[in-house]
Amino acid sequence: MEGTTVRSAGKLITLTAVALLGAGIFLAGCKSAPPLTADQAQAMIQAKYDQTAPTGITISVTDLGMRQGIAAKYWTRTTIYPNHYWADFTLTPDGKKVVALPGGGDVIQWRPQGLSDTKYAYMITTVQANHLRALNVRNIQSETLPGASQAMGADYDEGIDFTGVPGPLVDIAHNPGNQLSTQHHADFALVSGAWKLQSIE
Repeated sequence: MEGTTVRSAGKLITLTAVALLGAGIFLAGCKSAPPLTADQAQAMIQAKYDQTAPTGITISVTDLGMRQGIAAKYWTRTTIYPNHYWADFTLTPDGKKVVALPGGGDVIQWRPQGLSDTKYAYMITTVQANHLRALNVRNIQSETLPGASQAMGADYDEGIDFTGVPGPLVDIAHNPGNQLSTQHHADFALVSGAWKLQSIE
């Protein structure tokens, strides 16, 4: 009876050891992913933006912006039409250095629907070209991504970089009617033990 008990105890120890060894192998194959910090995610998104060609900033210019542009000596009124609310504004030499007009040329054709048309706007583009900026990375969490064993997602703001843009144009860009940032979502996948940016939505 005692010999049977010893053999049973030995068998139990052996089975326990095998079970622990198997658990160790399983856990070794399921190593936890390294954390993805907001700074790391932002750096990867920004690197993606920096790989694209820089572009000028499109600015919506309303009546207020037109007056600001005149004060900054970027354009001057050269023609006023009989209805008294249509006008042509010509870029000054200083204006040509900082502003590009749709289709080229140097004349802003101001054509509102009437004297009370406060929603009319004319689109201009800055000569200064910059990359977009990734800002305010947040809501980093696990997600499912096709083809990826482990994935993370994060929300962030895509913002305009005004570096090199003259102050008066920056002021015009901050007027109502201009959107200076938009919200986006980025997907990251774990590749060879490191997080890689997969896509931006």
